[in-house]
Amino acid sequence: MSLFEKTSNRPSHDKGEPSRPERRAFMGAVGRYGFTAAVVGAVGGALFSQRAMAATSQEESEREAAAETTLVMATGYTLGASRAYPIMQLNFKENLQNFTGGRLYVKLAPGGQLGAGGALITKVQNGTIAMAQHSISNLSAFAPEVDLINIPYWCGENQRLVNLVTSQPWRDVVHHKVEERGFKVLNYICIDPRTVAVRDGLLDGPVRTPEDISGIKFRVPSSEILQQVYRLAGANPTPVAWGETSSAMKQGVADALDPSVQALLVFGFTDVLASISTIQSVPDAQVYTCNKAWFDAQPAPIQEGILQAADVTFRENLAKVPAARAYAYYKMREAGVTVYSPTEDELAQWKARCGHQLAAWDDTKKRLAGSLEVFDELLAATEVSNGYYVDSNA
Repeated sequence: MSLFEKTSNRPSHDKGEPSRPERRAFMGAVGRYGFTAAVVGAVGGALFSQRAMAATSQEESEREAAAETTLVMATGYTLGASRAYPIMQLNFKENLQNFTGGRLYVKLAPGGQLGAGGALITKVQNGTIAMAQHSISNLSAFAPEVDLINIPYWCGENQRLVNLVTSQPWRDVVHHKVEERGFKVLNYICIDPRTVAVRDGLLDGPVRTPEDISGIKFRVPSSEILQQVYRLAGANPTPVAWGETSSAMKQGVADALDPSVQALLVFGFTDVLASISTIQSVPDAQVYTCNKAWFDAQPAPIQEGILQAADVTFRENLAKVPAARAYAYYKMREAGVTVYSPTEDELAQWKARCGHQLAAWDDTKKRLAGSLEVFDELLAATEVSNGYYVDSNA
């Protein structure tokens, strides 16, 4: 989606874009050394050193030549996005190569080069590419069971989400269904919960309770569950494709949207928003998947190395969450956007209005989990640590 134009009443700010000299150096490095070497060199600070770029290029060439298998790992985010949105794609590349003892070489395709969201998932499913990053919500169109996470106020808090997706009940209920549809789940990427972000000029202050969004046009993705969330909260859910959301907000077609603070920063919403309320309802999480047939065809040592790399990258992501959040909050506030944390009483009103305990969610639980009893097992799993810690102070 496009970045918004700056408005006169907002301070200037850095969207994390490279300067023109950096862009020229990067494009020159792509032409001379190839894309993957250029992005590795850019992140490593080697762009303006021919000697360092040559060394980086040589290392990448040697790794690729020595590997038994080269795979493409595609994402919708630029490499620099991890400062505010920790999807850790360069870390994952390194870990995959190292934990397989160099038997894998990973070519990166970041920034939506090969598509994003459902387009990437389709390519993984049909084997066009081996591996990709995308949202859990987008995966739900292919494997509906994962859409359970979009029921509000049972796994929205970071630690509860991490407990859930690393639990045996989640694997039993969800992972085998995902695998039946051609995917191997590698690791989840925790960001922070979804929010209520409202456009400039809509309200006098930040959203505090569901009453504040009564009747407003709330942009939602195609997820029927998320549409029901905001319908229960009293808003008017308005499905808008992500690529059209910027213009919809600017034109008043939509009044509010719900990505995490980090996502709102990365996609340039600083100039259109007045406030963001961290209501902690639903995870705004990502996942890396690979084509299951491709994974199953790999020798056992490579399979083991891939899973080790996935686990280590997951732990690196969890460690990065508070730093990414702090940066995103700082940049939003610097741009004049209020980031508001509701009180316990205010959060209780959100939970009472649209939380998982409502009978309105029973049919969804039965359809996706199989029964209310199985959902209760999943709910219990959100409270049990499996050895992974993440900061939840959103």
